[in-house]
This record gives sequence, C-alpha cells and structure tokens, in this order.
Amino acid sequence: MRIGTRAVVLGGSMAGLCAAGAVAPFVDEVVVLERDLLPVDAEHRRGVPQSKHPHFLLNSGRRAIEKLFPGYEDALIAAGALHLNASMYTAHCEPGGWLPRKAGSMTMLYSSRILMERVLRDQVRKIDNITLREQVDVRGLVFDHPGTPGGRVVGVRMLADSDTGEEILCADLVIDSLGRGSGVSDWLVAAGWAPVSVQTLDAKASYSSRWYERPTGADTPDEWWWQMMSVLPVPEHAPDHPVEHEYLCIVFPIEANKVIICMGSWGHPMPRKLDAFETAALRIRTPAFGKAMQACAPLHDDIHFTRSTGNKWRRYDQLRDYPLGLVCIGDSICAFNPLYGQGMSSAAHSALVLNDLLRSASSVDRAFHSRFLAAQRESLLVPWTLALARDRGYDHAEGTEVARPWQRRLVGRYSWSAFNLISSAARDDAVIEEHFAKVFNLDESITEFARNPRVILGLVWHAIKTKLGRVKYPVTAPPEANPPSHDQTSGNLADYSGILQAEPLRATKASSTDP
Repeated sequence: MRIGTRAVVLGGSMAGLCAAGAVAPFVDEVVVLERDLLPVDAEHRRGVPQSKHPHFLLNSGRRAIEKLFPGYEDALIAAGALHLNASMYTAHCEPGGWLPRKAGSMTMLYSSRILMERVLRDQVRKIDNITLREQVDVRGLVFDHPGTPGGRVVGVRMLADSDTGEEILCADLVIDSLGRGSGVSDWLVAAGWAPVSVQTLDAKASYSSRWYERPTGADTPDEWWWQMMSVLPVPEHAPDHPVEHEYLCIVFPIEANKVIICMGSWGHPMPRKLDAFETAALRIRTPAFGKAMQACAPLHDDIHFTRSTGNKWRRYDQLRDYPLGLVCIGDSICAFNPLYGQGMSSAAHSALVLNDLLRSASSVDRAFHSRFLAAQRESLLVPWTLALARDRGYDHAEGTEVARPWQRRLVGRYSWSAFNLISSAARDDAVIEEHFAKVFNLDESITEFARNPRVILGLVWHAIKTKLGRVKYPVTAPPEANPPSHDQTSGNLADYSGILQAEPLRATKASSTDP
C-alpha cells in the first residue's frame, strides 16, 4: 500500500541504503541525499572514515539485508567476500591459550566495509524508483506546525549547487541516516520540539588498523591454516603484564587476499604511527600475531586510528509529541562501541522493521510512528544491553549509564571470565553454542541467555567438568605456541559435510575474484 509520493533519505551509507530499500515499495519515489561523491568501485570516502577498520556483518544483519535486497549475499560473495565456517577457520586465543579447531554451526561473511557498501549501492541502483543524489549538503528540515502535537516534517532544505542556492525537497517521509553526528535532533529543538533525552556510555575504547596483503603460494607459512586470527585481552587484574596484553587483536580477512590487522583497547592509548604500531604488534601476548603481521605485505604506511566509540542512544521513543513524518535509523538514533561489531546489523534490522510495519500502514500517522518506535526500541535493546554489559566495567567510563562502583568492580573482574566460560562451554554443549551464536548475532538478548535454565545448568556442569579435567574440547595450546591446526571436530565427519565441504568451496571461489 502506498503511503505517499516521496520519501527522502538523509545519508547514502549502509543505514541509508537499507532504509531506501525498505521504503521503496510504498512510495512513488525515494531520493537519497549524500554529501560525498560516491565511488563506482569499492573505495574509501570522506563520509565513512571508519571504513578503514574491520566490519562484521552479523547474521541478523545479513538476513535483514537479504530480505530487503534479495541476491545481496550472492553478489557480495561474487565480488570477493569470504563465506566461512567461523570456528573452523578462525585461530582464536583466549587468556588461557588457543582454542581447538573444530567446525561449528555458524557461518559468516567477511569483507571490507567499502565492498559491502559498493555491492549494496549496486543493488539500490537496480530499483527504478530510488535516486541517489550526490554532493548534496543537507541544511535542515521543513516543518508543518512544528512543536505541536500534530507537528510534521514535510521536507528537507538542501544545497546541491552553490550557484542556484538552497532548495527545498518536499517529502511525505524523511529518514535520518546521518550517523553519530546527525543534526536532526538540534533542528527539532530549534523548531520548537522538546530536546531528545540521550543515554550515553563511553568506555574510552580506541583502535588502530593497517591494511596488508596475505602471502600466497609457497610464501604462505606452513602454520597458516586459518583465515582469521583473534586474540582476546587478559583481564586488568591479571598478574604483571605489558599493557599490550590487554589489547583486543584481530587479523581480519577481506576480499582480494587482503587482511586488516587491528588492535584495540578500552582506555589505553593506541598507536597512531607506523613504528609504534609494529612495535605493539610484536608485544602482543601470542607471538603468532606479530609473526602474522611480519609475513604480510603492507599496502600502505598509514595507520588508521578511531576514538569515536561511545555508546549513544537518542531516545526518540520517549519524545512527547514526536514529529510525524520522521524516522531515524542507524547511528543517528543508536550508536554502539564499534569493537562489538553491531552497528551495520542493527541498522539493517531497523530498516527491516520499518519495511514490515509499512506493509500494514495506510499513512504515516501517529499510530504508525507509535508502532515503529516501540518495535525499534525492542530491536535496539538487544545490542544496547550487550554493549553496556562490558563497557560498564571500566572505572574510566563516562556517561549517563555509568555503573555504581560495586557494579563496576563485579563487571570488570568477571565479565571476561564469564565470556571465556561461555565460549568454552559452547564448544562442548550444542545448546549453549546455539544460544551463544544467537546472542553474538543479535538474535537473542544477553538477558534471555542469562535467564535460560538449560543454559545456566549447562554452564554450571561445564565448570564442574573443567575442574575435573573432563571437558571434551579444552584449550589445546598455550599462547606462546602456534594456533593448533588439527581438526578436532568430534563425531562422524559426514555430519559436517555441508560445513566442511560447501563453505570452503564458496570461499575459495570468492577469494579469487578481485572486486
């Protein structure tokens, strides 16, 4: 059912593109306004500085985009993304050492942010009633009866050509996808609406990344069975250790035989210069990480640093007399600590919620907005709660959601230990693995996970077995060793044929394609 003539989307990044696809079936025309000149290929641009760091497309986001743009996943793989069984092809080091290599139930897509966005732009351009307008500066919104119970957003003020001056683009629906720095909430206040309350928590996370090319053929080290490497930090209260042992470290595979090597931390200064980056990588608690860096060929000398990592939720759902005709999606409403990899998937899911509710809407009225804001709130609570669960454990954290001192002590001391217990139990217990994967992929909240009687009993039983030395998949090698390559998948390997055979074949085909 049509809900209007035109929808205008502010911002042409992943959130904006998903929003455009979500609303396109219900209006005559969708216009996406983007400040940058959009590249034809997978290239970095000014408006997405975070594209130089690793980006996870979690399975909830992957499914949401596929529903909005059928064929997106195959197109991304054809362009070079890797489709891998995560546990089978990841060398993962927890504080106690390397986890055993075994097939799991979860697959993931791996690519750069710029490739994900380029492929999604290609999908958007196939939709006849979507227009991408580039190099447009959004200056403000146009209102009807602003600040009143019936107040509505009816258009956008924009500057596309300095010679012709500012113009107004009328709209039945405006979607804010301008990201963390969106000025929409300020424009609403200036027009007469009450300020939007904001929840914040900044744990001072930061991270540094550099792009490399993996060795190939005979140059590939013998121990490189893995596609991705991850090294978790040791707890702050661990015995004396270099500060680098508290870094979260990733060798992240992307298209065209490239990797992004990234180091991040909560509260520690991260390297911004080349020599400091290389020195820090060699001081990580497993030598395999530094050796991996040395074996790869750097693609440039630049070190990409990010500090804009605070959690921020603009609570539009609590705003009295919410402005009709306005929807906010992505970081413009709720931004997360990027180290948890939740942003793109959360935005895609919000776009899918919008699409679902528009199917039963006859107009963008107050009833529609009430339903959407309620459904979006439930969707955002899942990643928000998960992000805060860890970030609240730091004494240096700031914001409205800072925990009480006793809560910080508990979270800071036991959160990583709890994570390691869950991760270990998931290797032995298929039920815990299933629910852990759901939490990781934002399909289940951490609260639901913690209240599941079967999960609780499974964790207790696993802790007992660990004490008795009876676990099936213990940590198999100390951090000082190379990641163990032996496949320890238990049972009949025929049960895993769909994972062990089909997935690597897709990955091999994809990785040979240059985007």
